[in-house]
This record gives sequence, C-alpha cells and structure tokens, in this order.
Amino acid sequence: MRIAGIIARWLFILIFPLLLMTGTIAVAFNSQPLYEYGFKKYGISQVTGLAPAELTRAAKGLVGYFNSGEEFINLTVIKDGRPFQLFNQREVGHLKDVKKLVRLDYNVLLGTGLFALVYAGVSLFRQRRKHWQQLAGAVFTGSAITLGIMLLLGVGSMLNFEGLFLQFHLLSFTNDLWQLDPSRDYLIMLFPGGFWYDAALFCGIFTTVLAVALGGVTGIYLRRARRSKPST
Repeated sequence: MRIAGIIARWLFILIFPLLLMTGTIAVAFNSQPLYEYGFKKYGISQVTGLAPAELTRAAKGLVGYFNSGEEFINLTVIKDGRPFQLFNQREVGHLKDVKKLVRLDYNVLLGTGLFALVYAGVSLFRQRRKHWQQLAGAVFTGSAITLGIMLLLGVGSMLNFEGLFLQFHLLSFTNDLWQLDPSRDYLIMLFPGGFWYDAALFCGIFTTVLAVALGGVTGIYLRRARRSKPST
C-alpha cells in the first residue's frame, strides 16, 4: 500500500501541470471574448470586409463547432449584403484537424481531472493530518513544476515564438492544410500570427496565476502545519 501511495502521489504531481495547462487551453478555445479581442486589436473587420456582428457570428460558430458532433464546419456569414461561405475546402479540412486537437485537450483534461479528484478525495476522506499535508505538498510541488514549465515556454516564446509555432504545426499535423494564404483564406485573416501570440500569452498568464494561487495556498498551509507540529 505504501508503494502504491508513493506512485499515486508522484503521478498526481506529474499530471498536475497537464491539468492546469489543458484546462487553460480549453477555456481559451471556448472564450468568445478572446476571439473578439483579437478581431478588434488587429482590425479584422477592415481586413476581411466583415461587419463586427458577422465576426461575432463567426466566433460563435467556431466555438459551437469545436463542441459539436459535426465532422466539418459549415459557417455562413453576411458579406456585402449577401450570404457568404466563410471557409473554403482547405480551411474546412484544417479546422477538422484542429478540432481533433481540441478534443484531445478535452480528453487529457478529463483524465487528469478525474485522477486528481480521486486522489484528493481519498486523501481528504482519510481525514488524517499527514494525508492532508501530503496532498498539499503534492499540489505545491505540482504548482512549482508548472511554473518552471511556464518560465521555459515564456522565454522560448519571447526569443522565437514564430519558430515554436511552426514546430507545433509540423509536429501536430500530418498534412499541409495549415499552410494558408492570408490574401484569400479567411481563417488566417481572422487569426493572424499576432492573435496566436496573444492567445499563448493569455494561456501562460492564466496558468501561471492558477499555479501561483494554488502553490501559495498550499505553501501557507504547509508552513503553518510545520509550526503547529508538536516538538519531541
């Protein structure tokens, strides 16, 4: 039982960064305000010729598609007073690939979340001080590892975000559908490179805030627990 407990604890610590990062990515992909922030910041209405209301419709359509059972997206907006099919066949194919990554993120979030809940539930159910401290210590260590990962990714992004973004596409996709033309493909018009830097920054900051908050709370608890421990 002791060995199983040690294994479970370290598994919890190692998946903790995944739990926080996949959770943040899920929030970002479902955040319509984030999409609209990018549309406004990068003047997407002028770039695409679409009214802000139509861009909002596009954002809603993308969020809905990522959470639907539809294999391919079918998104129609109004441009120049006429219905307009926003994405061509190449873009539709790429969004199908992106949706697979989004679903993978959801699955990892679900798996890590369930394990974390079970581990935390068992630790709290035992209602023994040492088990609560072990849980707090695991959260604290997992938060510290998360902050280390965020630091590395942050430095890498500042030095060469475009290079990292390119490598992500090369590793994540088995085709070249992601290589779009910004002069005619609306998907890349809607989401230029600057938007993805901002989205990555949002995810990094959000994950960091969560790790600092959880690490801070558990760190304070552990410090107080040590101080209140009776001396021998």
